[in-house]
Amino acid sequence: MAICKNDLLNLDITDISNLGYGIGHTPDGQVVFVSGAVTGDTVKARVIKVSRSYLVAKTEAVLSASSVRSDTTFCDAPAACGGCVYRNISYEYEKQLKETYVRDVFNKAGLKDVTVNPIRSNDLCEGYRNKGQYPVASGKNGPVAGFYEVKSHKVIPEPVCRLHPPVFSEIVNTVCGFAKDNGISVYDEETGTGLLRHIYLRIGKSTGQIMVCLVINGDAMPAEENLVEKLRNTFPSVVSIQVNINKENSNVILGQKYRVLYGTPYIEDCLCGCRFQIHPASFFQVNHDMAELLYGFAREQLSLNGSEILLDLYCGVGSIGLTMASSVHRLIGLDITPEAIDNAVANAEINKISNAEFICSDASEISSFLGSVDSNYPVVAVIDPPRKGTTPELIKALAESAVSKVLYISCNCETLARDCVLFRNSGFSLSSVTPFDLFPHTRHVETVCLLGKN
Repeated sequence: MAICKNDLLNLDITDISNLGYGIGHTPDGQVVFVSGAVTGDTVKARVIKVSRSYLVAKTEAVLSASSVRSDTTFCDAPAACGGCVYRNISYEYEKQLKETYVRDVFNKAGLKDVTVNPIRSNDLCEGYRNKGQYPVASGKNGPVAGFYEVKSHKVIPEPVCRLHPPVFSEIVNTVCGFAKDNGISVYDEETGTGLLRHIYLRIGKSTGQIMVCLVINGDAMPAEENLVEKLRNTFPSVVSIQVNINKENSNVILGQKYRVLYGTPYIEDCLCGCRFQIHPASFFQVNHDMAELLYGFAREQLSLNGSEILLDLYCGVGSIGLTMASSVHRLIGLDITPEAIDNAVANAEINKISNAEFICSDASEISSFLGSVDSNYPVVAVIDPPRKGTTPELIKALAESAVSKVLYISCNCETLARDCVLFRNSGFSLSSVTPFDLFPHTRHVETVCLLGKN
């Protein structure tokens, strides 16, 4: 008999996907993805979607709980938040899943001989994020903020996230209360009207400095001076209060223009002994402590002895290269974003690093200036591209250059595996990769590997 939407099924869950869905099968073998279920559970599930090749269901009751199911509820936010896809399992099992996921990705890419090392983690699973972006919506009693429901732009009015420091939710509630008291309107995506769009927060883990950036659909907010006074008096650690102007009717959170209402246009944080200015649009690893472990491992993998020229490609604010600058002869950073290069130059000056230069250029253009690099020094590279990975053009340029080693840091192991195939075909060798869990309870995992030229 055909299975229909709203049917109830008793299912044995045999696996879990990297989106956090338990995987079971109907008696005739059809795959069922079950939200709220984990490997080893037996559940009663209600079908919510029927397709030709699979079903989607949600757990109505856990009939028999798995040994890997967590004894406590990690988060009180509705499951529809979708951020912590591994909220129902033990962290030890989560690390196993992520390690297996990386291994499966490399196997599928044809790299079965590449060893996947044990995943590295400091086992700190909450309060680790140093950045939060909260969409604002109209609630029954005034403005509310929280997170988008998974696969939608419906706001779940829950500012408390266990991945964020507790002070973030306190600031969010303060801003929403101020908006209500001062009649500040809330942006409506459908009509393009209303003022307050997002509350964007950053914190320096080692300094405690906090940035409050309010994204608005206009040039100014009512009672800005009063808001500054309220935030300063309530949260002494706030050193930067800004508005970001975004008048575009789009899903992009940040606009191009910022205006400082109080303090500096940045906060500062320390990483691996270096101090960094972090502007609202600056890329900075969201998990400070794990980033220090990651960058330390990267430096060890390169076996730097002070004689090398280090290319920091996709350098951003220079956080990777500058932490290694004392171990190399010369550091050259490239990034296509002018603001990032300005930040990197400033960060080199702050740390009194004189052997670094930063160039605004597409990383794929390295061949245009490598000819000027002193050939008496060995050349190595670090690349940390966005989720889409690097380009065939850059891999080709590195293969044809004097670069002897490439340390690749990736937030997407699927594009990493794809690119590693191209590196191998271009004359580089690869023996192992190492996952780092910078994003506990989420589906994401950072992966690092060293590629040596044959």
